[in-house]
Amino acid sequence: MEKFDMQAVEKTFLNARTGQLHEGVVVIKRDDGVIFNIGGKRDAFISKDDFKDFENIKIGDRFQVTIIKNCNDEGLIEASKSKADSISLEMQNAQKLKLGSVFTFVPTEAKNGLISKIGDYKIYVPKEEVSANFVDIRSLIGKQQEAIVTDIDRENKEIIASIKLLKDQIREKNEKLFWNSIFINKIVKGTVKKILPYGAFIDVDGVDCFVHISDISHSRINSPDEVLKLGEKLNFKVIELDREAKKIKLGLKQILPDPIAEKIEELKVGQVMEGVVEKLLAFGAIVRLENGVSGLMHISTMTERRDVAVHEFVHVGDRIKVEILVKDSENKKISFKYVSKI
Repeated sequence: MEKFDMQAVEKTFLNARTGQLHEGVVVIKRDDGVIFNIGGKRDAFISKDDFKDFENIKIGDRFQVTIIKNCNDEGLIEASKSKADSISLEMQNAQKLKLGSVFTFVPTEAKNGLISKIGDYKIYVPKEEVSANFVDIRSLIGKQQEAIVTDIDRENKEIIASIKLLKDQIREKNEKLFWNSIFINKIVKGTVKKILPYGAFIDVDGVDCFVHISDISHSRINSPDEVLKLGEKLNFKVIELDREAKKIKLGLKQILPDPIAEKIEELKVGQVMEGVVEKLLAFGAIVRLENGVSGLMHISTMTERRDVAVHEFVHVGDRIKVEILVKDSENKKISFKYVSKI
């Protein structure tokens, strides 16, 4: 009689390893999950929470699972159908990838580049293809990345990809769209990228633009950071455009209300106002009204004589009454007629 060889039988049992895919059958259904036979010496347990439709699962159902733990408290292998479904989908997606395909992945290692897996394919992004700038590639582990396929080895199931190349392509595409759509007087949204003593660089859809200090505020400012803050998003107006040199000059004050223009607009021609003489000129004087608006009072409005000087009528600091002769709020100009001293 032939002797029963238990060791030979055990060799036929499945050696279940974590992460492997195995096909099997439901043999027992419990309230908390199912017992699933994958052909090995020990059955596997799949939790009820692992199924989307646990109520429809029945004994005899066959499907794939992946091993997540070799032994639980009951001495059973722990398996997952949902993770197996996800791995199968990843494998299908990996098979569909071709040169130039864009895909997402999560790096799991950093060894002279980023390493990961999609299904049964190894993903490798060489260090020099991660970024054009210095970056600690270890800081990218566990963070989702987007890359473009640059090479595929179907035999060894390896995909070589580049994050940098994809970013370059996206930037070039965005720049092309930007230059095709930009025009003088267009209102654009930009982010303050760098502040200098004489202006600031503004990022508009990835394109560097510049705003001069004189175009930031209607009021006099000594430094752009009196108005602008790094990282701040604001609307600007395109005031100069050089497509050949790829230079764009922006203005902020051009889209902001001008308080002086508004004050001039409020005034009425013929209105008599009080003001102070600010400066004497050869042909008249600069007078500042109580609302802050300054304008010219020509000497011809003070006298018909041509052989007299302005200082014979008014001096700097004199308070006088003037009549508004002409106003131009758009160009912020106003002129007065002399009425009398106060």
